[in-house]
Amino acid sequence: MADETLDASGLNCPLPILKTKKALSKMDAGKILNVISTDVGSVKDIEAFCNQTGNKLISTIEESGKYIFNIEKA
Repeated sequence: MADETLDASGLNCPLPILKTKKALSKMDAGKILNVISTDVGSVKDIEAFCNQTGNKLISTIEESGKYIFNIEKA
């Protein structure tokens, strides 16, 4: 279960990733951020962001045109 939720629906690249970075910066290590996006580019962007920052991408779910990411803060 997520500790925080970020709804980035309707935002295009690079806004979902920038908002994700900002939200994670305010969270403690081990907490889970749930990100909701409608931008297909966010799938690769979120994965690359997590790889670069050491945050853990727990899951990516596509559902009704929305992409839902669960990220554990490093």
